[in-house]
Amino acid sequence: MILPQPMSLLGTGQPDTETEQMAQLGPDTVFMMGDNPALSKMPEKPKLLDFFRYRFTPFTRNHLLQSANVALKSGMEEKVVLACLLHDIANGALIRVDHGYWGAQLIEPYVSEEISWAVRNHQALRFFADESVGYQYPDAYIKFFGPDYQPAEYVQRAYAQARQHRWYMTSRLITLNDLYSFDPNVTVDPELFTDIIGRHFKQPQEGLGFDGSAVAHMWRTMIWPNNLL
Repeated sequence: MILPQPMSLLGTGQPDTETEQMAQLGPDTVFMMGDNPALSKMPEKPKLLDFFRYRFTPFTRNHLLQSANVALKSGMEEKVVLACLLHDIANGALIRVDHGYWGAQLIEPYVSEEISWAVRNHQALRFFADESVGYQYPDAYIKFFGPDYQPAEYVQRAYAQARQHRWYMTSRLITLNDLYSFDPNVTVDPELFTDIIGRHFKQPQEGLGFDGSAVAHMWRTMIWPNNLL
């Protein structure tokens, strides 16, 4: 059996089935631990693109690949291309809330400080226009959040701080390439970014999730998302 994660039910009105599922336990009925046969089996030592292939939702996977491809075709530096490839990584198979912070944490041991900073701060920058690079508040956000939405105070503070940072433009360029990367008719081959990943993403020899890093548990959560504990 798969017990839903607690936060997936909060505020939804859906019933908490933990007590009922506990009552169903028996010799032939147990909770999920390990590989879920409904999911593709991950390699023993998974690399970054394995998560794109086998774990990320189709929407997020296509969006990230399109965003990085737009940056690549625009002649952006490789650090910006990789930042675009990784900026919504937390949305792929982990968590959407504060996804910039979660995403930056996921990649921090494996990329430069500038790239992880850019991923973290794109979360705030996307809510604020910058005419110097042609970035406008996205029309999609009016549909998503309504015309009167105002970012939370902590987001506004993060924007003000990031605006003064030496790496501001690296993060801003994520938002710029983010705008044009939601075409359902465009398919981008992940292998296109193999060399850039090789140069700028330190793949652990043991595999993501098994290198003993401070974020290994987050990668394992994406490998085995349905484990009870």
